[in-house]
Amino acid sequence: MSRQQRQALDALLRSGPRLDTQPAPAELRTSFAAAVTRPAPEGVTTRRTVLGGRPALSLEPAGAADRGRLLYLHGGGYVAGSPDTHSGLAGELAARAGLRATSVDYRLAPEHPFPAAVDDGLAAYRDLLATGADPREIVVAGDSAGGGLSIATLLAAREAGLPQPAAVVVFSPWVDLTLSGESMRTKEDADPIVTAAGMRAFADLYIGSGNRNHPLASPVFADLAGLPPILVQVGANEVLLDDAVRLAARAGAAQVEATLEIGPGLPHVYQTEHGRLDEADAALDRAARFLVSHLGALADAGQVPGH
Repeated sequence: MSRQQRQALDALLRSGPRLDTQPAPAELRTSFAAAVTRPAPEGVTTRRTVLGGRPALSLEPAGAADRGRLLYLHGGGYVAGSPDTHSGLAGELAARAGLRATSVDYRLAPEHPFPAAVDDGLAAYRDLLATGADPREIVVAGDSAGGGLSIATLLAAREAGLPQPAAVVVFSPWVDLTLSGESMRTKEDADPIVTAAGMRAFADLYIGSGNRNHPLASPVFADLAGLPPILVQVGANEVLLDDAVRLAARAGAAQVEATLEIGPGLPHVYQTEHGRLDEADAALDRAARFLVSHLGALADAGQVPGH
């Protein structure tokens, strides 16, 4: 992999502002969209739809398998982001996996604080099941806050008595709203994007004076027994490193098949740099193979991606 690419990316990210205050949500959403939005990749058809009563974006790669569905939950600190800002990332994962995907426009804080996002994630998953999708052919993925929301959605589904999907992938998941991970301090200088103060600002908007230890707000404190196989990808240069490490460790301790990948020299949700960073493309390829390898019907048919 290219050290030069990693260094160039780090310098580029450091040239922009870091989130260390609490901007107005409208301003934050605008700047976030400008910074992260990438279009869906060529060959992926998008259309507006509704899932679980919420607006959503359908992403269908050319030649997608007839079976198998990907539910994607975007990042943005529970305050910003949308299926549009993440159509590039979700579309890339869908294309590499050869799966139809739906990215949900869950409600954002502070207008809709915790547990609105979890309720919307659960409603979306419930809707997939209600419309006939086999849970063994559903996979879930998300990044940053959307990674935490992916785990919270599966916990909520478990508590509701719903079957689990086949697998889940999370990129740089935010799973501890108490910010108790050691890397919140030790990686502050190494992280070119995220700060502990910025994460505290997001948590304040999302949960306010509520219980930040709640397992659906901070899944790292949850009992993860019964969840499906999980792949956690995180960069070594991010304050959320310990969120990812502890999530994988707790999953493994709960007898959940857990795979943790730590990318040296890489920043928060580095997968968004697909096409510009070798490590991002390789990580998305591995994530796609992981998801499809756990879809029984597709794996049995030999349709595991080869890239």
